[in-house]
Order: sequence, then C-alpha cells, then structure tokens
Amino acid sequence: MFPAAAGYDRAITVFSPDGRLYQVEYAIETVRRGSLAVGIKTKEGVVLGVDEKPRKLQTLGVTQKIFQVDDHLGVAAAGYIPDARIQVDQARVVAQSNRLIYDEAVDVEVLAKKIADLSQQFTQFAGVRPFGVSLIISGVDRSGPQLFLTDPSGNYVGYNAVAIGAGSDQVTEFFEQKYNDDVSVDNACILAIEAIYLVSEEKVGTKHIKMAVIDADTKKMRRLTEKEIEKYAEKAKKPAPSS
Repeated sequence: MFPAAAGYDRAITVFSPDGRLYQVEYAIETVRRGSLAVGIKTKEGVVLGVDEKPRKLQTLGVTQKIFQVDDHLGVAAAGYIPDARIQVDQARVVAQSNRLIYDEAVDVEVLAKKIADLSQQFTQFAGVRPFGVSLIISGVDRSGPQLFLTDPSGNYVGYNAVAIGAGSDQVTEFFEQKYNDDVSVDNACILAIEAIYLVSEEKVGTKHIKMAVIDADTKKMRRLTEKEIEKYAEKAKKPAPSS
C-alpha cells in the first residue's frame, strides 16, 4: 500500500492512488483555518458578516474581508486574503464587462460560476498553486437576493445561509437551528453577530465585527457603521423570549 500523501502532494496535477489532489485539500484546509465569514439570504436582501482581528494600532475603518464588486454585488472571504483580492479584481472585470457588452448588471450565479471556473483552472496546471480562499458571493439580481459559495476546488453552491472559516461547522449547525425563510434583514444581522460571537475569541465588543447589507429594493450594497453593528450586537446579547 502507498503511504499517505507519499509524494503526491508535491504536484498539483498528480492524483493520488485514492483519487485525491492533496494540494487542493491543503488549500481548503487554509480556508478552514481562516477567521469566520458568514452570509445570510432574506427576502429583503443579503447580509454579510466577518470576524476580523485588528491589531492594536490598526486603522479600524478599513475592512479586509468584505469587498464590493458592483453596486448590487458583495463578497466576504475566508482563508488567504491576498488571494481573495485577486479573485475580487477578476469579479469586478466580469461585472463591468457584462455592463459594457449587455448593458445590464451581471447575475450573481454567473459571477459565482466565473470565479469558480478561475479557481478550477488553478487545480490543473503545473507551476501554479490553488487559490487558498473561499468566497461568499452575494447580491440582488433579477431573480432576487442570491447567495453562493466558491471554494479552492472550483466548486460553487447556492445557500440560504452559509459560514466559512474557523468554527464554520459549529456555525452551520447554529444556522440550521435558527434560520428560517421569513427572517428579516434586521434579524439576519442579529443572527450573523450571534454566529460570530459563537466561535470568536472576542465575546464582547464589536471592533472585530464588520458587516454589509445588500438591499433587495435598492439593489445597492451598504457597509454597516460601527453604531449600527453595536445596536444589533446589543440585541444579539439579549436572551430570546421564552415561548
């Protein structure tokens, strides 16, 4: 029998005898070790939230893990964030090209597929490595609010609520218990903060929480202010009313 990963993790293009690409699996592990990012879809829009650990002297107004792609499109990332910037730049090119060619905003699923295709290309060529990042691609298009997840393998899947990064399995179980299709944007914001507090090292304060909302009516992405996040955090800390 072959020992585990006996040289098969040295090249991206070589499958192991049990049909695995170890470099892709290592990239997915990088995502699992990143800080948490969540996305929640509602009928009123989409909520993105991330757990960022700012350094003591870091400027807090700059968000490293939430990106705006187009007016109606936003992205949250977990994993190796420099790779996320490259994928976001490509997403912006796709979004603006769609406006120039077709004179309309790109659909969220079309964009998710393009980014997934880019990730897949980096799993099959020698001399490159997979992207070590997963993206939660969200937005509001002609089909309404949409939420997709891409990963380093090139896969993309639609979700109602999703978590990536450290503690994502625990948060996914939390969403399965708490999420419902009729949740409002306000309650989704509270739910996102509860999810971040659930696994974050910081159990108080909001300096480490960044959020954005894409409204279904205006189809515009808006980053939440610190005061807005604090307001939702206060509600998240209150115990749920007993039935």
